[in-house]
Amino acid sequence: MTTHSLDHSGILERRARVLSPTYRLFYEEPLQIVRAEGVWMYDAQGRRYLDAYNNVPVVGHCHPYVVEALTRQARTLNTHTRYLAEQPLELAEQLLATMPRELGNVVYTCTGSEANDLAVRVSKAVTGGTGFIITDFSYHGVTDVLSGMSPEDGGPLGPGVYAVPSPAGADGPAAFGEHVRECLERMRAEGVSLAALLVDTIFSSDGVYADPRGFLAEAVRHVQAAGGLFIADEVQPGFGRLGETMWGFQRHGVLPDLVTMGKPMGNGHPVAAVAARPDVFARFARRRHYFNTYGGNSVSCAAALAVLEVIRDQNLLENARRTGEYLRRGLDALAARTSAIAAVRGAGLFLGVELRHNEASGLAGAAETKRVVNGMCRRGVLLGSTGRHGDVLKIRSPLTFETQHADLLLEALEQTLGGKD
Repeated sequence: MTTHSLDHSGILERRARVLSPTYRLFYEEPLQIVRAEGVWMYDAQGRRYLDAYNNVPVVGHCHPYVVEALTRQARTLNTHTRYLAEQPLELAEQLLATMPRELGNVVYTCTGSEANDLAVRVSKAVTGGTGFIITDFSYHGVTDVLSGMSPEDGGPLGPGVYAVPSPAGADGPAAFGEHVRECLERMRAEGVSLAALLVDTIFSSDGVYADPRGFLAEAVRHVQAAGGLFIADEVQPGFGRLGETMWGFQRHGVLPDLVTMGKPMGNGHPVAAVAARPDVFARFARRRHYFNTYGGNSVSCAAALAVLEVIRDQNLLENARRTGEYLRRGLDALAARTSAIAAVRGAGLFLGVELRHNEASGLAGAAETKRVVNGMCRRGVLLGSTGRHGDVLKIRSPLTFETQHADLLLEALEQTLGGKD
């Protein structure tokens, strides 16, 4: 199955003329997507693509219930949290009901970057510290502060930021807690006071690491014992992506001090939040104030409430678990049949497939992964890539992905791994 060669020269020329070169496109032959529904995206010629990458439309593209809730509220009122309103309260109550009872307050933002930036500010204010621990190929956002905490972007670390080996290191996940302990000793020796440990609980940019369950717990214990906070970045793994649990930190049996969320929260509508222990926000509020004009606005809350309702009513956590296990078994079986797959990792519908040298293509690492991602696109299946060496296929579909979709992905992947396109 291959796509027809399309002439995108006109729109590419316009794009180059008016948009900054900081923007990048997916795929060697760019896609012009004009509509989407459920797990499918459609190009200008009407060809459909199975979306196994987009975690923003968590309950499926253009879910009618979410669209209706958003539209209905937009026709009625859209204002901010300086007026009394039910929606921000109901959304906070429903979000907190999915978390440990110790997490009792919510602050709304518009994006995951804003949520992480606020969590960093709160950590500094509450602890008095300035030091942060991250993993060495992580990504946490686009603000100036967070770019210094996102080595995946290739820039320098910010002041007081320490990067520890990710679970992708030679010692693997089991050594992660020890790496954090050693980092704390180094910070003390260098006179840097600890503020927080900030990690994405699926370690997505590091290459997707979910197992063994609980490997994050030792690191969190070391940080909290040293007086620091633990910020669980749930922007990618949250909202049931990993199956069984709503949030990635729950798979590790840890209690964060702050939880950040974004991307899938509004199914494409920009809404995000930070949840925290009430005493953490109370201590922050004694010295600082935070108000975000669009954070917690009426329309955003309506969209996010609809997303939570769909996840609950359609039992999408169970679907993510069941379909994820089915897809994982298929990938493991494929790995047993080909030497091109080095490892399959992840949980639920967030999986990483690490590739090695492929005898059929003659390529290895990032080059082979790029070939596979583009080959899958030509076969009508959309994937991404991740990891320090760019050698991990990133599978992160909407939660409405089902076993028949997994079969299409597996068939296309076997064909692509065995081919030279």
